[in-house]
Amino acid sequence: MIFRHRDNGFNHPLSSEITPQAVYQNRRQWLLTTAALGGGMAAWAGRDAWAQGSPATAKPPGRLAALPGRRSAVDGAVTMEALTSYEDASSYNNYYEFGTDKSDPVDQAKTLKPRPWTVAVEGLINKPGTYDLDALLKLSPMEERIYRLRCVEGWSMVIPWVGYSLNELIKQVQPQGSAKYVEFVTLADPKQMPGLRSNVLGWPYVEGLRLDEAMHPLTMLAFGMYGEVLPNQNGAPLRLVVPWKYGFKSGKSLVKIRFTDKEPRTAWNVAAPQEYGFYSNVNPEVSHPRWSQATERRIGEGSGLFAKRRQTQMFNGYAPQVGQLYAGMDLRKLF
Repeated sequence: MIFRHRDNGFNHPLSSEITPQAVYQNRRQWLLTTAALGGGMAAWAGRDAWAQGSPATAKPPGRLAALPGRRSAVDGAVTMEALTSYEDASSYNNYYEFGTDKSDPVDQAKTLKPRPWTVAVEGLINKPGTYDLDALLKLSPMEERIYRLRCVEGWSMVIPWVGYSLNELIKQVQPQGSAKYVEFVTLADPKQMPGLRSNVLGWPYVEGLRLDEAMHPLTMLAFGMYGEVLPNQNGAPLRLVVPWKYGFKSGKSLVKIRFTDKEPRTAWNVAAPQEYGFYSNVNPEVSHPRWSQATERRIGEGSGLFAKRRQTQMFNGYAPQVGQLYAGMDLRKLF
């Protein structure tokens, strides 16, 4: 279990985004009453949109190059909840390489050059190599997946991603028997990323998964969202999406994927190990040392002190698909 510390631990620059504990506790009964109604309306809205065609591709935003994908058949890959608007999903971001304010990435990421782009795949594999972006785009058919995204800060979105299961690439490179983990490294170029001048994190940004987590069909290599290629501020030209973990586990603008026999030293875990564990599975029963994770604010459903909050689901609602990965583990200690 995570306990509160006498001090605040790592000084998270975005703690102001968190609703104070007293507020959500006083509103608990009101939330229980409204959550059922709101959730039901959102579900029916999603079903209605889907009945008219894919909500992501029916009306692409028309901002970037089209990247359509077929509807995914992977279990759990398509939630029927109402989508977050493209405007919100592309302008309310955490991407510290471009600044720590939510609006910094959309303002500053214009300097990112998503082409040409290569990704080195190395480590304990039989077929290491460097893949250019076009090769990765052709590696497997594109699918559209509508995932919930839950940020560790207590807010959430519903985003239609375009890409394919990471395991398609993993099968190509053939991990060796000694490979137990996969490390993901984000681009770190000061000429393109002004936020690298800050010392809020160690650079480059590194994330990691156990190999079985990386192989799970829901773990996605995403190249687009809302039927178009990824905007720079959302991790262009390719990123990881792991829907049952807090959002910071899904590395953006990947340049290296490395297979290893040791648990990777990940960016937030190195910066504040008492606050950000290696696993970082969405878990409403394990609080962050400075706020509860029991509820979340869905972006687009109001703002400010009285913004609607909804109950957070274990593994972000993907427990039927991924719960077996953690059988027998103490998820309060291995958070």
